[in-house]
Parts: sequence; structure tokens; C-alpha cells
Amino acid sequence: MELNVERIDVWAATIDDKAGGLAQVLSALRDAAVDVQFVVARRTPETPGKGVVFIAPLQGEREIRAATQAGFSITSSLHSVRVMGLDRLGIIAQLAQMLADEGINLRGVSAAVLGTQFIAYLAIDSLDDAEKAVDVLQRA
Repeated sequence: MELNVERIDVWAATIDDKAGGLAQVLSALRDAAVDVQFVVARRTPETPGKGVVFIAPLQGEREIRAATQAGFSITSSLHSVRVMGLDRLGIIAQLAQMLADEGINLRGVSAAVLGTQFIAYLAIDSLDDAEKAVDVLQRA
């Protein structure tokens, strides 16, 4: 199985939980020509009226500077591994099992298929486990 596997820094920003809260920060990135491949946003129940948006990856100093100015910073508690490859039945189940067999617990998974290819972002709790996951999946 041929996979493209790499550890990716995830960036996060707090947003207002109201119409336009997400659009405001994403528009700032767009206006700075930041081209992100992954976006997840959600409410934060522990902080009423607020939400959080996660983006990845950022490429180069210009994008990092623009994201920082828009309120983003690298998450210190969330480590992500991006996996891309040819889609086939059960591929995410197979990847999850490979990691489980090595004792790596997944914090979360976001995956999609476009045409014949899949892309998955695997959220992992520690940097050590993220690096171990990259090694395990690259050997697949």
C-alpha cells in the first residue's frame, strides 16, 4: 500500500460563536493568500459565546505571519498526522487497526474521499505517538 504520510502542525484560533465568526478569520487568511487544505470549526462548550477553528497546514513564513495576525497559533496539545493515498474499502479501519496494534490511541479522525484518493488527518495526543504513527504508517 503506497501512502503519503507526514506529521502536520495544526493551528487554532478562538472565534466568536455567532454568524460570521468563522467567516471573519477565514476571510483574513484568504485576503493574505493563505491556502489551507484542512479546516474544522466547532463551539467550545466550556466558553459560552466562543468557538475554535483549526487549520492545517501553513506553508512558509508569509502564511505563518498572516495566520498569527489573524489570531492563530500552533496547538501544543494536538498533534496531527496527514495520510493520503488511493481509496479502497476499509482503508481508515485498516490504518486505525495498525495504530492500535502499536498501542497508539487516536484522539480524533477526519477523513474524506475525492475521486480515487483519500485524505485523513489523525489527531494524536502526544508528539512521541505522532512520530511513532508516521513511522508505522510509512512502513505500511
